[in-house]
Amino acid sequence: MNQTQNGETCDASMAVHNFSEKILEQEVHFHVMKLSGGFFLWVGSNPVLSNLAVSMSSKYDSMPLSTLILGDPSDTTSNSLAQRLAKKTKKQVYVSYSLPLTDSSLGLLVEERIKKELELHPELF
Repeated sequence: MNQTQNGETCDASMAVHNFSEKILEQEVHFHVMKLSGGFFLWVGSNPVLSNLAVSMSSKYDSMPLSTLILGDPSDTTSNSLAQRLAKKTKKQVYVSYSLPLTDSSLGLLVEERIKKELELHPELF
């Protein structure tokens, strides 16, 4: 949907999509905001924005560029996930991953759930 604002045409499409799943006995919530040319993904069990990373494709490298905007630089989970999602979707991706890093299999299962949702509802990302 296009709207005119101050004489300029802009894309006003923004969609919000929420889903949850119990993974390894932990309720995990997912919040997706579709943006023009990309999306924001928050993953967590409590409403906390403890970190934020962004990643986007580059014509100079096959691996998307990524950087941490907010949070502990020693925790690379958000960065890595944003990079993999940017590579898969060819979009600019913002990721906030706010789950404890106690179980590595939790991270893999969370990423599989995101990929499943991407396949089921690509129009929401």
